[in-house]
Amino acid sequence: MAIKPSNNIWIRRQQCPCGDWKCYIKYEGDDQTSAASQLVKSEPTPTLSSSEAVFTPYVGQIFKNDDDAFEYYSNFARKNGFSIRKARSTESQNLGIYRRDFVCYRSGFNQPRKKANVEHPRDRKSVRCGCDAKLYLTKEIVDGITQWYVSQFSNVHNHELLEDDQVRLLPAYRKIQEADQERILLLSKAGFPVNRIVKVLELEKGVQPGQLPFIEKDVRNFVRTCKKTVQENDALLTEKRENDTLELLEACKSMTERDANFVYDYTTDKNHKVENVAWSYGDSVHAFMVYGDVVTFDTTYCSITYGLLLGVWFGIDNHGKAIFFGCVLLQDESSESFTWALQSFIRFMGGRRPQTIITDVDAGLRDAIARELPDTKHVICLWHILSKLSSWFSLPLGSQYEDFKTEFNMLCHLEGIEEFEHQWSLLVARFGLASDKHIALLFSYRASWPLSYIRGYFLARTMTAEFSQSVDAFLKRILSGQTCLQVFFEQVGLTADLRNHSREGMQYMHMKTCLPIEEHARNVITPYAFNVLQHEIVLCMQYATTEMADGSYLVRHYKKMDGECLVFWIQEDEQIHCSCKEFEHSGMLCRHCLRVLLVKNYFQIPEKYFLPRWRLENSLVPFEDQNAQSSSIECAQAFHSLASALLTESLISKERYGYVHRELSRVLDHVRNMPNYDEFALNTTANNVGES
Repeated sequence: MAIKPSNNIWIRRQQCPCGDWKCYIKYEGDDQTSAASQLVKSEPTPTLSSSEAVFTPYVGQIFKNDDDAFEYYSNFARKNGFSIRKARSTESQNLGIYRRDFVCYRSGFNQPRKKANVEHPRDRKSVRCGCDAKLYLTKEIVDGITQWYVSQFSNVHNHELLEDDQVRLLPAYRKIQEADQERILLLSKAGFPVNRIVKVLELEKGVQPGQLPFIEKDVRNFVRTCKKTVQENDALLTEKRENDTLELLEACKSMTERDANFVYDYTTDKNHKVENVAWSYGDSVHAFMVYGDVVTFDTTYCSITYGLLLGVWFGIDNHGKAIFFGCVLLQDESSESFTWALQSFIRFMGGRRPQTIITDVDAGLRDAIARELPDTKHVICLWHILSKLSSWFSLPLGSQYEDFKTEFNMLCHLEGIEEFEHQWSLLVARFGLASDKHIALLFSYRASWPLSYIRGYFLARTMTAEFSQSVDAFLKRILSGQTCLQVFFEQVGLTADLRNHSREGMQYMHMKTCLPIEEHARNVITPYAFNVLQHEIVLCMQYATTEMADGSYLVRHYKKMDGECLVFWIQEDEQIHCSCKEFEHSGMLCRHCLRVLLVKNYFQIPEKYFLPRWRLENSLVPFEDQNAQSSSIECAQAFHSLASALLTESLISKERYGYVHRELSRVLDHVRNMPNYDEFALNTTANNVGES
């Protein structure tokens, strides 16, 4: 049996960061395919939902095709304590196969076989006893449409029918699903014997012994088949890995001729075979100079085919999008490999180091960061932690898991360290998790992930859902459908090339407060940054200030809906600091600081509080037209005037309102489906509206 080529060589890492071989991570919604899952081809198991009733088949019953009929009869058989198999089929030149016979698994009799010439031949008893239960199908064509009808049916058995806990053990219903196949192979590779693999699966799935949808014999046969397959293909896979890795290095060498600033590095083992490879592009190195203050190092994916771990460095640009900094392929997940990766990345970036690096939970990576980036803040991405909660706690907590998840999420966003640790102790005690290894793991990393600990770390809004989605979209573009390393390298280059990025349209940024500081900010920072800052400007109007004796300001909401903050103002050099640390965290002034600036009669935000990374002038992909903003304003003013008149007229009667509502909804749907045109078209439209 040969290994079928996988559609994708990359899968998510499933090994749990706790280091226990018996523990692995299952990601909700993942549909992963690996070489391991292709080793054994399994037919789909007939399924029957609890709400779907399967009635007794009858002569004349119609099915669209023979597969639907087989699935229906199989579901009926399982519900009634037996299984079925396909018997003979009849074929003609005109109709092809026009008859299908499905029979009970105990139909017919076994023909005597010639005994093997061995000393102690096995005397296997046959389950076949001549049972006459059957369902025969016949094909017919009615008005040009092919259909199958039941021509004969018998539900008379000459043997006992099985109870539900017995019928599930019939070979027809014993299937090892792909997720279980991968888990079995992983445990087998770790040295687990078959009986222990079965026990581990029972514990992980929370079922009683013997209640898995397969038995120990099935696991043993699967492992034996896979081992034989791996042995047969090991030499071919090894040769493929070596050849593909050499082709990757050749592609890197070729890239240096096209991109003078392209950089790469690699290591070899004692046999001069390539171990690790890392690379980056000239555009990425340039982008790091502006946006390299915060780096996300994503190590979510690995390759079973090549035995490599994929690491990708990302930043966040001034439009809130993920930007590619570099890529590395590592032979393992050891601290030494991560150390080499970090050293290569720092070298690629000319010795510059980020203020903050964001990663997943990984002990080897944490140690490497502590050695190579001692002055860089290390943050564990909260999204990675939340994605693991189900694998860690849904089984031990059972029905309490949803309550635990809600409380855990609230705990993550507490602002005080003392309050976090107090609430953590209460959470652990309430759900009885004092001895849980994953709770201990999270607490050992507590300096790197709760908001109360990392509030003062600069993250530049990399912890938002929008940025996480941007990273996922980038990874999907470079990982989907890749069958070899060279194709993967080419796809990374295309996706990372700024020339292939869509140019950011100059969005119309309408004013919400008419405050001078809002108008000033609109002309300095990108639409993405302005939307964030504008939200704070709008909310700052709801806060009251009280000047303290030392010149600081106590700022609180007029309804006291959230805690008060202390803002320090230094007039001499226009410095402003808030106890909420929002500026230190995201690079955007908070509502509390903005309120104090308004109290101080500031009509512009001091330039130092517009970080270079958020400014329009530092966009990597330039805007199409520098006059687009003024054109957008003219266009918006024209539409505002038109919309105001339309609103006034439509409110005169219900008939008018209904008509306007219907027509505007239709126009809006039509416009949303129209293709995007360039800025010239937008300017022309604005001029036409203004002239009419």
